Amino acid sequence: MLETEKFKQHLGIADMPKELELLIDFQNKASFENYSRGFGLYENNLDHWSAALEFKKRLKVFAQANGSGSQYAFWEEEEGKKLNEMPVVVFGDEGGVHVVAKSMLELMRLLTFDTEISVYDDKASFYKDKKYYVATNNSSKYCSWLKEHFDLDSIQKPNDIITAAQNEYKSKFDAWIKQYIDL
Repeated sequence: MLETEKFKQHLGIADMPKELELLIDFQNKASFENYSRGFGLYENNLDHWSAALEFKKRLKVFAQANGSGSQYAFWEEEEGKKLNEMPVVVFGDEGGVHVVAKSMLELMRLLTFDTEISVYDDKASFYKDKKYYVATNNSSKYCSWLKEHFDLDSIQKPNDIITAAQNEYKSKFDAWIKQYIDL
């Protein structure tokens, strides 16, 4: 079970955004990785990527992105920006770092697709083979919950969200992160 106060400390924030607080509550009831394949809120870090203090300060890991070790982090691209308005970045377990959503709510919409994100050196994307797809146990509950609390619909084209986020943030993020890691 994820404790809100402890998670706030992990993220280094004083106030928990409503979106994240409600998602913590939902996950605590549904269980980790049981509402969107490979996803789960958790406390972790990016220490193996860079030891630079500014790197650690501006990237806040908050979730597992897939079952093989990729992670989601908020990127504080502007100092003082609210957590729920920060772009979301995925760090691939075998490399590859990409902006995938403009905000927490966009990531929450990506989760309705209910498949693990694939992270490569040159891109991050979602794919669903409908022939073999089996929904996670609480996927439909999650989609209903998202609609009820945020009036957001499920998506069928997750890569459109990634493309929009890349169009807005890729060049700025790539220029910033090159100071700390080789892409």
